[in-house]
Amino acid sequence: MKIEGNRVFLKPLESKDAAVNVQLEVRNRLFFQEYSVDREEAYYTLEGQLERIKTSEENMKRDHSYSYGIFKRDSEELIGSIGLFKVERGPAHSCIMGYVLDKAHNGQGYMTETIPLLVNYAFEELQLHRIEAGVKPANLGSIRVLEKSGFHQEGIARKNLKINGKWEDHLILAIINEDM
Repeated sequence: MKIEGNRVFLKPLESKDAAVNVQLEVRNRLFFQEYSVDREEAYYTLEGQLERIKTSEENMKRDHSYSYGIFKRDSEELIGSIGLFKVERGPAHSCIMGYVLDKAHNGQGYMTETIPLLVNYAFEELQLHRIEAGVKPANLGSIRVLEKSGFHQEGIARKNLKINGKWEDHLILAIINEDM
């Protein structure tokens, strides 16, 4: 399954993508660590990425989460990843969105195109009602991208995630499917 935009397309990572994903993660390790949860060393290995891809496939089948690689359409280069996590059905029909983008591609509009693609898929195909995203308050670029995509600020979740061994506050933003 592929979600296509003008300059990017999203698709679930496959085993054949593991090696290039390791390169992306290793190349951006320090950059991603500034904003992401702590990772075990195994995460930065081919075996670790193969296991991550296998787990992602299983989670999609179970409707627990949906993970996608972000690829440039012109070159098919993997430049990041985005996902819908902690999918909750029942009365909530909600999830949490998370994403990373190669530092070399920041500020070029790729996430501004990518986020609405996944939001539309989540609302139209998955029939979700609400998507949340948590962002460190100092990450102004990510906040701007989410707001451009229709997310609204809801407040601060104090000491929400442990990043680099420290509990960090996160600004919570959300978008609602008004058609549900």
